[in-house]
Amino acid sequence: MMGMALLSLLRLLTSVPSSISSNWNSSDSTPCEWVGIECDREIPESLFQIPGTIPESIGNCSTLEVLYLNDNKLEGFLPESLNNLENLVELDVNNNSLVGHIPFGSSKCKNLNSLVLSYNSFSGGIPLSLGNCTILTKLAIVHSNLTGSIPSSFGLLDKLSYLYLNENNLSGKIPPELGNSKSLKTLRLQENQLEGEIPDELGILSELQDLRLYTNNLTGEIPLSIWRIPSLEYLYVYRNSLNGELPLEMTELKHLKNISLFENQFSGVIPQSLGINTSLIHIDFTNNKFIGGIPPNLCFGKQLRVLDMGHNQFHGRIPSDVGSCSTLWRVRFDKNHLFGLLPEFSHNPILYFLDISSNNITGVIPSSLENCADVASIDLSGNKLTGLIPPELGDLVNLERLNLSRNHLEGSLPPQLSHCGKLVILDVGFNLLNGSIPSSLSSCKSLSTLSLRENHFSGGIPTFLPELENLKELQIGGNQLGGEIPPSIGGLQSIQYVLNLSNNGLTGQIPSELGNLMYLERLDISSNSLTGTLAHLAHIRSLVAINVSYNLFTGPVPESLVALLGSSASSFVGNPSLCVKCVSSSGLTCAANTNLKPCDQHVSSQQGLRKVKIVLIVLGASLFLVFLLLGLVCFFRLHRRLKQEAEISALEGSFSIFNKVMEATENLNDQYIIGRGAHGVVYKATLDLNTVFAVKKVMFGGHKAGRSNIVGWITSVWNNTKELDDIVDASLVEELQRSKIQEQVISVLSVALDCTNKDPSNRPDMREVVKRLLKANPPTTRKYS
Repeated sequence: MMGMALLSLLRLLTSVPSSISSNWNSSDSTPCEWVGIECDREIPESLFQIPGTIPESIGNCSTLEVLYLNDNKLEGFLPESLNNLENLVELDVNNNSLVGHIPFGSSKCKNLNSLVLSYNSFSGGIPLSLGNCTILTKLAIVHSNLTGSIPSSFGLLDKLSYLYLNENNLSGKIPPELGNSKSLKTLRLQENQLEGEIPDELGILSELQDLRLYTNNLTGEIPLSIWRIPSLEYLYVYRNSLNGELPLEMTELKHLKNISLFENQFSGVIPQSLGINTSLIHIDFTNNKFIGGIPPNLCFGKQLRVLDMGHNQFHGRIPSDVGSCSTLWRVRFDKNHLFGLLPEFSHNPILYFLDISSNNITGVIPSSLENCADVASIDLSGNKLTGLIPPELGDLVNLERLNLSRNHLEGSLPPQLSHCGKLVILDVGFNLLNGSIPSSLSSCKSLSTLSLRENHFSGGIPTFLPELENLKELQIGGNQLGGEIPPSIGGLQSIQYVLNLSNNGLTGQIPSELGNLMYLERLDISSNSLTGTLAHLAHIRSLVAINVSYNLFTGPVPESLVALLGSSASSFVGNPSLCVKCVSSSGLTCAANTNLKPCDQHVSSQQGLRKVKIVLIVLGASLFLVFLLLGLVCFFRLHRRLKQEAEISALEGSFSIFNKVMEATENLNDQYIIGRGAHGVVYKATLDLNTVFAVKKVMFGGHKAGRSNIVGWITSVWNNTKELDDIVDASLVEELQRSKIQEQVISVLSVALDCTNKDPSNRPDMREVVKRLLKANPPTTRKYS
């Protein structure tokens, strides 16, 4: 059985000398004569018949010194009998499926030098008794479901060089007693739930090279004593809540290679001499509160590969040596306050990632970017770049992502970009680019996102778009594209996230092929001059958002889109002939929608509703004007007669408006219909109408008109359309036009709506009201003798 176990092991090994593979023979009665194998009487044959669990009998191997059981599929518990192995020097059960408590720590572990228990599923915490294993140099229990705190007894392990307790659920504070483990070279406690401050005692660890405390809940500052450890090479403390400023002492760490502080709350100015005395390889200060300038000599040691300074408050210019640092692989300066020009990229052959977005960078995009032959991602968006997009960018054949949006770039889109065959994202939106969309883009077969929105592109929608077989997002809204939506747009079978054709000059009807976009989630065709119905959009069942506003669409909204109408009614406004069916299955009632008219053939009810609108607004506003001016007349009579007569003439002009409105309404079958009115003065005025007219109660949207219902509705419609036709019956509009008082009625309506504003602070005062009314109907000048 022992031989079979060894042969099974042999099959798992990838590189075995031929002297071994040819010598091991399954027909041999014992493997003790095989090359590379020695047999000891202490090792029982049963050891090579291990099922999933480690047998308790292993504790009988009293002379066993090294036991490697790593990278198997062992299950069950670690046997307590392992504590009987007084001669055990190394134990490795890494990468199994062991459970239960860790049994080590008896006084018999005096020879144990290396204990590796990582990548298992133990329960409970770290046994305090591990402090008895006083000659331990390596302890690794990584990713093993440990809970509880780190034992202070670890301070007794003065020969411990490597401590790996990362990727567990350890909590509490880092014990200051670890400072007594003076031989520590590597301390990795990252990805736990440790809290509190980093103990100052860790600065006693004069041989410490690698300190990793990232992704915990640590607070406070990094102790100055740690910045004075001369052997420190790697410092990873990112994703905590650490704060404070970086001391000048850090610039003297001659062996420092990697310092990662991102996602903390560090502040202040970075010492400007950082980099001169060290050979830094990796710097990541992203997402902190650093200010001042970026140190100019970070690449002084000619080894810097990663320079991440994004999401801070840096000022000043980008250091010039960034463009000549041949070792740079990744650069991030995004979301700062940097200004000046982009550096010239004279020698950056391995640069892979460049992000300088959201700053105040000016000038042109340097054509020297073509020297970054391996670059895969460039993001220069959100700056103040001017000039043309350099055609040399087409030489970047490995480019996958190019974002130049939100700048002031001009000219056409260079056709050379089509040489970037690996391009997945191209975003040049919100610039001043012009010309037509180049057909050469059809060569970019990998494009998933194409955003050309908010520029001055002209011509028609390109017909080559279906050739972009991987396109999931297309943004070409906000340009000067004209013509009809081509039927070929239905060939965009992969389009999923967004199709935006809004704010162009598109005409004609929606092609039926648009209904073939079976995976489209968001469609925006608003602010064009499109006509016809929305019927073809009913086939796109995947839509979660749509905007068809401000076109010339007619007919009913398809029932499949009614749910979207209910969640975003403003996405359908601006189409005067668009209507909605009050279908019970949709759950939408006519009264619930205030932006679209119901598709109702009962004209009489529509006329009655419109009469309510015009009578309420015009009569209410007119009576408010009457009461207001009567009060003013009484006031001015106490002063000068000439002033009085001037105001009376204005009043007569207003009464003229009122009389004309009354004359128009007398043709409404002698029925003066009005709701209960609105807030404030207009409500008071409409109540007083009961003493002048025979007022009848009417139905509004299926409910009796309340104090704010009609006024709120009129306010909403007027603010959306500014069209009198939408709130006034057609016959009355014609009457107002014939009487040449339409502009005066609109002016009075505007005053009435402002006076009924829900927010009193936004209502005009009396002086402003009089001024606006006199402007609407100036008084006739008279001479008095």
